[in-house]
Amino acid sequence: MHDYVDYYHILADVVGKTLIEHDVTHCLFFDVPHLAYDTVLFQMCKVLNLRTIIVRQTLFPDRFWTMTDPANLGHFADVPDAKPYPIDKGVWPDLFYMSGVKQEPEETGTVNANAAVNLFLHLLANRPARLLNPYCAWGLFSRAQLVYRSFPKWRDPFARFFHEDSLAYFDHLSNFENQDIDLSRDYIYFPLQLQPELTTSALGGRFRDQALAIESLARVLPDGVRILVKENPRQGAYMRGPMFFHRLNRIPSVTFLPSWADTRALTLNAMAVASITGTVGWEAICQGKPALVFGNAWYRKLPGVLEWNEKLTYDEIVGRRVDHAALQRHVGALVAGAHRGVVARQYAQLVTDFDENSNFDRVACTLLDVIKGRIETSFQ
Repeated sequence: MHDYVDYYHILADVVGKTLIEHDVTHCLFFDVPHLAYDTVLFQMCKVLNLRTIIVRQTLFPDRFWTMTDPANLGHFADVPDAKPYPIDKGVWPDLFYMSGVKQEPEETGTVNANAAVNLFLHLLANRPARLLNPYCAWGLFSRAQLVYRSFPKWRDPFARFFHEDSLAYFDHLSNFENQDIDLSRDYIYFPLQLQPELTTSALGGRFRDQALAIESLARVLPDGVRILVKENPRQGAYMRGPMFFHRLNRIPSVTFLPSWADTRALTLNAMAVASITGTVGWEAICQGKPALVFGNAWYRKLPGVLEWNEKLTYDEIVGRRVDHAALQRHVGALVAGAHRGVVARQYAQLVTDFDENSNFDRVACTLLDVIKGRIETSFQ
């Protein structure tokens, strides 16, 4: 740890001196700082009292937000004349980044060519002696095959990467695949978020430790109320070591779900949905279910959402009602505070007849106005 601390202080010093030497007055970030270089840069801008502008793409087509600090995310101003944003119950957002993920049992898979090649490359790079021992190599391949035969075909554990830590992770997860899901008794649904990722690493605060959030929630639940936990279908072994699962296993109210569990059914039958900053909370309030968030979620100030604090009670969590008309009015104000344009390339697919050049011009002019203070940032 001390090596990391030393490296951090050296990096901060270099970045700070560079800002001073170049007489920098503003810094523009094309997403919430969450990596080493941009996080340290943002922190040094604060130390030196430099103006920072952060942009963040939204799920609303052709709209992005601006703010001066990640802590401001979600703090939108009321816009009295904003048009209500139409939200149809029963219609779920089309999350393009979750394409290929299914919500039902399916025929299990088998080791494919990509997985076999990745396994071979892992042995070649890290355990070359095992390649000379057919028994060891075959044992590793057999374990990988057992993993594939435990998961539905769409869950392809080793198609892009193989490591023995990943094998142990998926081997552990396979223990939860063959179980019945009981939605008849009271529960709070807690889907885990992908890690490491901006939505937890930067926006989760101390609850980037998702097990801590689940432990905190469990302490306020009455006997008999469960927490149904589902792993993120994109997650790998990193930040999911054995101790993470040991911690969850020590919480009597936690039930870990199979990968094929239907998140929509889990949401609709839950007493409430809990997340750090995940989109599942947005989906929940759109369906009339209360949402509990532990981090700086963009929707945290909308009707039906509670922000975690140590004094919250179970009755407050499940008793929060979602006024659908009020929700549409508030979302209208939230969208009204956004700017037109796409600042994250993959979101261009949400825009009909997207034109890259006109988008460049529009975003550049908007950001110049924000930097010069001619228009307000989306969040204050």
